[in-house]
Amino acid sequence: MKVKFLTIKKKTIVIFLFIVICLCGLFGAYYTIKASAMPRYTHTIVIDAGHGGRDGGAIGVSTGVTESELNLMYAKQLAKLCEDFGIKAVLTRSDMNGLYDDNAPNKKKSEMERRKRIINNSGADVMVSIHMNSFPLSSSEGAQIFYAKGSGGGFNLAKSVQTSVCKVFESARGYVSVGDYFVINTAQMPAILIECGFLSNPKEEKLLKDKNYCQKFCYSILAGVISYFEM
Repeated sequence: MKVKFLTIKKKTIVIFLFIVICLCGLFGAYYTIKASAMPRYTHTIVIDAGHGGRDGGAIGVSTGVTESELNLMYAKQLAKLCEDFGIKAVLTRSDMNGLYDDNAPNKKKSEMERRKRIINNSGADVMVSIHMNSFPLSSSEGAQIFYAKGSGGGFNLAKSVQTSVCKVFESARGYVSVGDYFVINTAQMPAILIECGFLSNPKEEKLLKDKNYCQKFCYSILAGVISYFEM
């Protein structure tokens, strides 16, 4: 009786192991198929986090947060979302260091020229430059989107992103504007500059620092970029 019980037990273990092996094989095949089925990049975006290094940009009126650190936070979040949706992302800077040559007599000029090279050598289809705003009137609020004068592609990209952002954020400006900014003027692809909000507004400064708000804002930018690509 004992021998018979052991035989049955052995058979049960063998069957169990067989099932486990089969399941592992199925899951392995599934993930292999899933990985191979992932779409290749069809578009590339270059994301420019404004300022950096000794140039902190605007400063938060309540907390003293610098524009350069928030620009980087938003740029990285947008890059991650783009990659998740199959859009290759190139960052002009990925840390808090400046892009200028430390030995350059004119560090601002050195920085801007390097940004220009990174942007135009990226092979990107579009460029989005991330900034935070500031104004003496603390009640000023809302995201603003700029494009280079005479750039039809820049205008279309700006309108697409503006439409998407306005659907989510009531405070966002309902129009796009021509902006005289080096990074969008010298970009060799459709380019926009986004002022995500005002650090001079205590309420908006608090929102801009919030990671959930950042993710939500970057999703709205991404939706606008995708909509532009689909046009």
